[in-house]
Amino acid sequence: MDSTGPIVLAGALVGFAVGLTGMGGGALMTPIMVMVFGVNPTAAIGSDLAASVFMKPFGALVHQRAGTVRWDIVRLLLPTAVPAAFGGVFLLRALGDGDDLQQRVKYVVGTALLLAVAGMLARLWLDRRRAVGGAGSEDAEDAEVRVRPVATLLIGLVGGVIVGMTSVGSGSLIIVMLMLAHPRLQANHLVGTDLVQAIPMVAAAALGHLLVGDADLGLAATLLIGAVPGVLLGSVVSSRVAGGAVRWALVVLLTGSGLSMLKAPSAVIVLGCLGAALLGVTVAVRDRRTAGLRAAAGTADRTAREDVAGRTGPLASAPGARRPR
Repeated sequence: MDSTGPIVLAGALVGFAVGLTGMGGGALMTPIMVMVFGVNPTAAIGSDLAASVFMKPFGALVHQRAGTVRWDIVRLLLPTAVPAAFGGVFLLRALGDGDDLQQRVKYVVGTALLLAVAGMLARLWLDRRRAVGGAGSEDAEDAEVRVRPVATLLIGLVGGVIVGMTSVGSGSLIIVMLMLAHPRLQANHLVGTDLVQAIPMVAAAALGHLLVGDADLGLAATLLIGAVPGVLLGSVVSSRVAGGAVRWALVVLLTGSGLSMLKAPSAVIVLGCLGAALLGVTVAVRDRRTAGLRAAAGTADRTAREDVAGRTGPLASAPGARRPR
């Protein structure tokens, strides 16, 4: 049975999610290739990385034109991220060969997926804190934020190894680590910086998998047929649709995928997905209630100001008007 059409569709859906939320590329594509299409885990990782080499520059170019790339941080990430991503490929091969390797890779990918879920939850939490802080928390221009060289080099090292071994993390784990190391950086600058540094890092990992024979260029090209227009469409829709619901859907999906890769019992998988979904609904309800309270407080404040203005306006200062003592 020809699976070209379904693979193109899968690429389009993953690309759309990436364009809409800025995360979920490798975390979605690799488990889909393994669990839905029966691709060997190592081949799925290599092919996903090869496709990402051509997919990520689209988003990076947009951010470069918008001036939302912190090149000083990029220059600190690359010296460790690029060699770590390349070396992560051979670290993966050190786990064994044959069927044993494929099974161990599933465990590694499953662990990386659950780490990605933790990273996404951390990012959602950090975004909520920034929102609560209001515009004043972003008044300081990014150029004034002091870059932490040692922390940034370590982020490149850890992120590069994980990406090279699993293809997961370039859009979920690394950006969260950057947020923790540089909490005052604006969100769009974080995304732009992560996208730009990911290009050479992912290219190094893809080259490593190509050298060991893991990357299937035909599969990667098929994925790109759907992924490229999916990314472009997702980027357009992202300005009109709230990405919060989509991010929580990704959390639920990645939780189930990670637990499945780890061969968790069905009951554990169901409970994990239900727990993630319940958490998402609870957060959404709380955010809506908080927004309603803020809107009501803002309306009351405006009404009070208008009332004061009405009492102290032109009529109050007209000749013969009584002034309060």
